[in-house]
Amino acid sequence: MLRNIDPILSPDLLYTLRAMGHGDEIVIADANFPGSSSGPGCIRADGSSASEILRAILSVMPLDTFVPDPALTMQVVGDPDAIPEAIADFQTIISEIADHPATIQGLERFAFYDRAATAFAIVQTGERRLYGNIILKKGVLG
Repeated sequence: MLRNIDPILSPDLLYTLRAMGHGDEIVIADANFPGSSSGPGCIRADGSSASEILRAILSVMPLDTFVPDPALTMQVVGDPDAIPEAIADFQTIISEIADHPATIQGLERFAFYDRAATAFAIVQTGERRLYGNIILKKGVLG
């Protein structure tokens, strides 16, 4: 155990977060997301919700302040302006925890999949709420 480190941040996830550089992206994915087949390495966090993982990651990782969209979610198919429960929860967490809170931006479903395929890593959670996926861009410590 480490002091002041959320215990749901596994050794593999902590290593990944530390290895990421400025501008690298990490995906926090729900249980339905095709994490293992999307391209980058997939870290399993089946016992945690996407919100729990988001909160834990933001406790140690800064969001990028050099881009207008450091947090991206998947838009609802057929209703891109809808804000599902999971995404509303993500925005609350970012507003409360992030060192530089940002407004979440949406991406069309297939654009989200394409972006996820180029991420540094994917964290596959046990999240069961639909659209419980978010991409975070790592910033720098100031």
